[in-house]
Amino acid sequence: MRTLRFVALVAAATSIAGGSAVAADSATSTVVVSVRFSSRTALKVSADTLQFEVATPGGAATAAIDFSAAARTHTSAEVLLSVEQMRGVPGPGDASEVESALTFAGEGNGTVDGTLGAAAPAVAARWTGSGLRNGRLVFARQAGAPGRYIVPVRFVLSAP
Repeated sequence: MRTLRFVALVAAATSIAGGSAVAADSATSTVVVSVRFSSRTALKVSADTLQFEVATPGGAATAAIDFSAAARTHTSAEVLLSVEQMRGVPGPGDASEVESALTFAGEGNGTVDGTLGAAAPAVAARWTGSGLRNGRLVFARQAGAPGRYIVPVRFVLSAP
């Protein structure tokens, strides 16, 4: 919270019967005003689904999502970008892969590497203070069968 100080000049106009107000009669006073600035965030991502094209049985595939994250917050406040797997859509012939974990690698200032499971969100990036950050997250997965796998994801940018 910031405290701003304003100095107010108050002209004391006195009116005496038949007289006029004198501008030289003034008083100075200090007024303390407290202002609370809330944090604001804005996030743009290139997609809300991961699409994996697996060419060979047991093969791996990658999918990338670019992001632009902006935050206005306190100087020492932590800003977090998290990602969460909404649900998995299995590829051809392998329904057991709905809940498989994905790994990701971060590219850009503040991004981290991690694993995205079906149960909980994962931190994908972390910064301190306000600013605009751009980056990319590259997701990878192993698949038992060739085909196209689609995984919806949700990104959340938060600041206190």
